[in-house]
Amino acid sequence: MSLLVEVFVRDPDGEMRILDVPDDVYQSGGFESWRKTVWGSPTARSLGARLLPLLAIDDLYVEAPDVPALLAEVDLLRTHAAELARATARVCTSEQQRRGIEQRLRIIEESCRKALEIGGGVLIW
Repeated sequence: MSLLVEVFVRDPDGEMRILDVPDDVYQSGGFESWRKTVWGSPTARSLGARLLPLLAIDDLYVEAPDVPALLAEVDLLRTHAAELARATARVCTSEQQRRGIEQRLRIIEESCRKALEIGGGVLIW
């Protein structure tokens, strides 16, 4: 299974509405196991990540006011992608892991930018 990265908005009554995306848009935030092994890893936490490690416990709902913090966290982890990859590679080389991490961070970043444009939030589940 794969973690999905979605953009959502809140209706006037507070209900969450996940936005549709074209079928050809890749929305993976990593493998399900990445909740703990990458995003929730001790290395991610030691680098200063605070939002993505929450995936180790539950789905991540980032409301509109907190999207800039998620975007900053993506930038932080991108800067340290090689270190994060070396610490979390299990079934592939650290270079393959780094490329996978960077790809997933780009997907999360794109979702954050879309959310910022429309005043929405980001859901990773």
